[in-house]
Amino acid sequence: MLRTTLGALRSAAAITFLAAACVFAIPSTARAQTIVVMVSGEPITALDIEQRAKFIQMSTQKAPARQEVIDSLINEILEIKEAKKFSIEVPKSEVDDAYAGIGKRMGLEPQKLDEVLIKGGASPDTLKHKLKADYAWQSLVRGRYKSSLEVADTDVEAQLQLHKPDEKDQVGYEYTLRPVLLVVPRGAPDTAFEARKKEAEALRLRFADCASGVPFARALNEVAVRDPMIKFSSDLPSAQRDILDKTDVGHLTQPDQTAEGIQMFALCSKKETKADTPGKKEMRDEITQQKFGAQAKRYLAEIRREAMIEYKQQ
Repeated sequence: MLRTTLGALRSAAAITFLAAACVFAIPSTARAQTIVVMVSGEPITALDIEQRAKFIQMSTQKAPARQEVIDSLINEILEIKEAKKFSIEVPKSEVDDAYAGIGKRMGLEPQKLDEVLIKGGASPDTLKHKLKADYAWQSLVRGRYKSSLEVADTDVEAQLQLHKPDEKDQVGYEYTLRPVLLVVPRGAPDTAFEARKKEAEALRLRFADCASGVPFARALNEVAVRDPMIKFSSDLPSAQRDILDKTDVGHLTQPDQTAEGIQMFALCSKKETKADTPGKKEMRDEITQQKFGAQAKRYLAEIRREAMIEYKQQ
């Protein structure tokens, strides 16, 4: 009888403990899902705010003000909704590609980036939502205000004269390139890449001009020579421009290891062009970005004034 009574007491205690645990767990989950703001019928929850705040802190190393976080989430919802009015939809695949690109720049696979964000208290969804809003908003603003965002050559020249007078007389170049790839199978050891690199160096010594060098390279084992491509100096990063400027016409650039193997570029021609110089391109992009920022700010302020933004809880 005593054992039966004790067993019943233990069972009752266990049930009481589990019930208490559930009572304490529910408010925490409820708090996370509490709606803080309604934006034109779409909710922003406490969890959304918490995860975005953690993401901003991870990105900037500074804890953001709560209202700053809320405003960023409100803006994103409005930007996506406004873009939809003009039939601008960002495919999930494009968002996933952008997400993977961020991970790649950090040296992380998408799954590993997921883990980093979750460990930091953020989430993959908060970053993906931001990417979706950014893509949609940029497409919308650039599409609707294309003519007003155009920059005249005279404006570029004037700004160069004021801020970078030494760059106004720079020369731009048009390059004709032939990519040359010495293929290395996927999963091959480092020694295979080293061996192909030596072959690439030997090919560079034999390559005197594109007319004879391209057929010669194509005849080699596991070497692919791709179609000609035109590149302008204004579209290339300074490091790539330096490489091409140090390469004689008709010769190959230094070998570079890629995922596919060892790659070089045959510089088949190089001529001056009236297109933007690197300095002009940089200044044009800077002015365009300033115009875009000002227009986007005005547009966002307008749709915020017209939107239904209701604070449920602060």
